[in-house]
Amino acid sequence: MAWMAQFSKNLKELRVLFCQTSPASASTRAFLQNNYKELKNANPSLPILIRECSGTDPQLWARYDMGVERGIRLEGMSETQISKAVEDLSKGGASLKS
Repeated sequence: MAWMAQFSKNLKELRVLFCQTSPASASTRAFLQNNYKELKNANPSLPILIRECSGTDPQLWARYDMGVERGIRLEGMSETQISKAVEDLSKGGASLKS
């Protein structure tokens, strides 16, 4: 996942919202367990905010320059699809700079 190292260049913040127990958030929890350490090691200065709240639908939010934010609902996605969504959001910031 070479794209992970490009996060800091395009994103100002990455936020993940999910429920600690709901089946809808299971893939999101698994994604974080399997990828958070690698994401953080590749981007030590990027704030990666993990927000757990009972009953919350899984969502991923990216904040770019000038306060621009984009969000994706993660419900029904697999770990692989979530990884692709994170990659797409990180690349989305590059298009905002052009």
